[in-house]
Amino acid sequence: MSKRIMIVDDEKIVGDMTKISLEDDGYQVETFVEGAAALKRLQEAPFDVVVTDLKMRGIDGFEILKAVKQLNSDTKVIMITAFANLDVAIEAIKGDVFDFFPKPIRIKELKASIRKAVGGADGKA
Repeated sequence: MSKRIMIVDDEKIVGDMTKISLEDDGYQVETFVEGAAALKRLQEAPFDVVVTDLKMRGIDGFEILKAVKQLNSDTKVIMITAFANLDVAIEAIKGDVFDFFPKPIRIKELKASIRKAVGGADGKA
C-alpha cells in the first residue's frame, strides 16, 4: 500500500507542484490550501506524513502540528516556511517536527526527508 502524504500550503502552486513530484514516486497525495480543511480531513483519514507551511491565514502550521500529534502520534510532520529563523526552528523542533525546510523548497531534499519519515533511518519507503 502506498504511503499517504498531506500537503498544507496556502500557496496553491506549492501544493500542486509538490503533489505531482511525490505522486511520480508512488505516494498518495492530498493537498489543502486552508488549515481548517486539512484538519477536517485529518480527522477522517490517517496520513503517514504531513508537510505543512508555517505561516498561513487562519490555522497555522503549529496548530496543524498539534492536531496531527493529538490524532496520530506516529504521523511525521515536516514544516516549511518562508519565514525561517532560529526561534521558529527551535519552536518547531520542540513541537516534535520531523524536519524543517525554508522556502523555496528544494524538492529533492523534501523527497529525501519524506523517504526517511516513512521508511525509517534507511530511507526506504
